[in-house]
Amino acid sequence: MNPWFGSIGVPFLAMGAFLTGPVSAQMPDQSSPPASVPESELPPLGTGPNMQTGASGALGDYPMQRDGSGTSWQPDSSPHEGIHGSFGQWSTMLHGYAFGIYDHQGGPRGGDKLFSASMIMGMAQRPLDFGQITVRTMLSLDPLMGKNGYPLLLQTGETANGITPLIDRQHPHDLVMELAGIYTAPITDQSSVFVYAGYPGEPALGPVTFMHRFSGMNDPAAPIGHHWMDSTHVDFGVLTAGFVHDRWKIEGSWFNGREPDQYRWDFDPLRLNSASGRITWNPTDDLSFQASYGFIKSPQQLEPGVNQHRVTASATYNRKLDHGDWQTTLVWGRNVDHPGTTSDAWLIESAIGWYQHTVFLRAENVAKDDLFLPGEPLFGRLFSVSKFSLGYIYDVPVAEDLSLGFGGLASVYELPSDLKRSYGDSPASYMLFVRAMIM
Repeated sequence: MNPWFGSIGVPFLAMGAFLTGPVSAQMPDQSSPPASVPESELPPLGTGPNMQTGASGALGDYPMQRDGSGTSWQPDSSPHEGIHGSFGQWSTMLHGYAFGIYDHQGGPRGGDKLFSASMIMGMAQRPLDFGQITVRTMLSLDPLMGKNGYPLLLQTGETANGITPLIDRQHPHDLVMELAGIYTAPITDQSSVFVYAGYPGEPALGPVTFMHRFSGMNDPAAPIGHHWMDSTHVDFGVLTAGFVHDRWKIEGSWFNGREPDQYRWDFDPLRLNSASGRITWNPTDDLSFQASYGFIKSPQQLEPGVNQHRVTASATYNRKLDHGDWQTTLVWGRNVDHPGTTSDAWLIESAIGWYQHTVFLRAENVAKDDLFLPGEPLFGRLFSVSKFSLGYIYDVPVAEDLSLGFGGLASVYELPSDLKRSYGDSPASYMLFVRAMIM
């Protein structure tokens, strides 16, 4: 293993072992309670099998595989990675990864960088006398890549210095991406209400975040439409309340509209100045649909007077294979800036995994008016740009709960003629990477 990657990735993953202590690599048996909780002593959480065993979803009595990022849902049949264990009445889960990436972005506005991207998430859940409590934390060592993040053609959003915006670069995530708690109370055997509070956390807006859905999690590059779809996944101040009935969920959030600043190691000020609502429907174990709307107050630090209305809709299909999964996600997002323009983003991505192989692809189209700085001739013009990516990763088990993957990703672009003077006639990009992942 590259010493540079080991110096970052191995300690990062080892940190997770401390969070969960002694654990089992197997998911809890959903047909009986954990051994440390005798069935006769279980509190009256409802008659459903999931809440009785401590293996339920965070928001109600359904399989935990349905839970995505924040309070979002994915298909029940989605793959569920992680190490599961228990401490008395607490059920625990640990999941994480660390990428070591060589990034080459082609054309005159491209660049090269060697960096690491990482995430580790810990969850603990236990029954109460009435209801259930879940606590979660998600951490990242992305700040080590520097405030400028990494080169990514056509990406925009946030800032590295508080003066100029990041253009053709992806910002790093904050050290603390989620620190949240959820209280869920049953109403009937199939219905529940919940309250989610996070600092930071993720409001009820958009689909499952790209790094948490199987169709997108193997791609080390962020979508260029991220700020139209799921960019609110790290908000410093979130309060969500919702109602679940069987395969339906309706929820609303009050949250901090401002995206994180360039200081990635600290906590941003807590504000609750924006609002959103989302409705989700999982008609079968293999399908999940969501539609959401949000008013986002002053999301960009460099444009404090611009507010945003965002509408999103998405569909995810997951198919279980004999030795893997095939998942496809379609997302549409619209941003209406006040004052400013109305712009749309589309994404379709798919990943198929069998045995140790995973092939993944992503196609995007986004209308962007922020590809140039003030004073440049094309500043403020709206351009429709497209990106197409195809990648592959081969995972090798190196320990009982750890795999090491080796992969690559190639991307090409479709640009209007006016952009080719800046980006080149046919820029192409690639990433080569190694990934350590908790299985």
